[in-house]
Amino acid sequence: MKILLATFWETPHVGGVWNYMQQLKEKLETLGHKVDFLSYGKNHEYVHIINENRRIDRGSLPPVVLMKQLDSPLHSDPVIDYYATMCDFFQLAANNLGLNQYDVIHTQDIFSTVCINRIRSEKTALVATLHGCVAHELKSAHYSSKTLKKSIAKQGCDYFNQLEYEGATSAEYTIVANKWMKDILTNEFQVPKEQLHVFHYGYDTETFLKRMYEKTEIQRPNDKKVIIYTGRLNEFKGVHHLISALKELKKTRNDWVCWIIGDGPKELELKNKSKAEGLENDVIFMGRRDDVPYLLSISDIFVLPTLMENQPLSVIEAQISGKAVIASDVGGVPEIIEHGITGVLTPAGDEQMLTIHINYLLEHEAYRKNLGFNAQKWGLEHWSPDKAVQKVLKVYENRTKQKEK
Repeated sequence: MKILLATFWETPHVGGVWNYMQQLKEKLETLGHKVDFLSYGKNHEYVHIINENRRIDRGSLPPVVLMKQLDSPLHSDPVIDYYATMCDFFQLAANNLGLNQYDVIHTQDIFSTVCINRIRSEKTALVATLHGCVAHELKSAHYSSKTLKKSIAKQGCDYFNQLEYEGATSAEYTIVANKWMKDILTNEFQVPKEQLHVFHYGYDTETFLKRMYEKTEIQRPNDKKVIIYTGRLNEFKGVHHLISALKELKKTRNDWVCWIIGDGPKELELKNKSKAEGLENDVIFMGRRDDVPYLLSISDIFVLPTLMENQPLSVIEAQISGKAVIASDVGGVPEIIEHGITGVLTPAGDEQMLTIHINYLLEHEAYRKNLGFNAQKWGLEHWSPDKAVQKVLKVYENRTKQKEK
């Protein structure tokens, strides 16, 4: 089969969706399938088929073409206007790059699903995996402000609620990672239950374990435990709460250092906050790196202070590496961590409890190591990549057969 993995988000990037796409591509290609990537590129300036180095730049199309095809009406809400314009260009660029050659297109978000459904050939099967709830994220980021007019907030929520429904129902087969996401879509957005199918992510555990032993220039301090965070630096990941918790922790102990791995729109703000809190020498921002498996292997505690989450690959990686995990009890996280057995769940945004949990794990080595041992044992069994890819491949095969009838 010829398969296109597509996302509206910028690639390559640090984050779970890109990791999922890369590993799925690798596994599918070992089974003899041809796989391409479609996405926005750097700063959303172009849409590209990344592995073929083909792209459509915003300035490359004649104005007359843009005027004819970028026809979304202007909205009084700039957020709606931004995403409508971005979707118009994504759809136009994808159409110009040519999608008719693919047997299956597997989208990774509601935006790419809606856009590609509008332009795909009747012969091309469409499968969607939804890695999060965009309507929830935008409501939290833009429409919860008390200073925003109620009419604008309602307009925005209604618009993205409808888009969430359309994104979840446009494909022949929609995959979600857990029961939490399925319940949101069925109960809140009225998506039919029969449309949604729960598949947990697979993960290339064998390659990850090998990469843990690929040493780089980073060395852990001899006299301190290492707390680590890996992921995007945005508002939803809650890293600002981690920094505040570490400020409190430093009042009672300084036998630790925290590594922040990743980049994102909040990077400068978080660095400034860390400096202002007197943690300049305790919290180290390492940026985007390719040696996360090794860095996890030489760390002691993984912390995910997220405020909104589906099924975080950062937790999966921490489990595979055998680390004690502290993560917020939001979204699908409680479905992959058994509190006190394979990790610690902490209330999202509760900096005091986060401080207490980190302090307890630093203080109790045997408990910390037992959490890591249990997490790794469970993770290596649960995140089998071969089983996960076979389930997805079976979906592809069934959808293409139906298209051939």
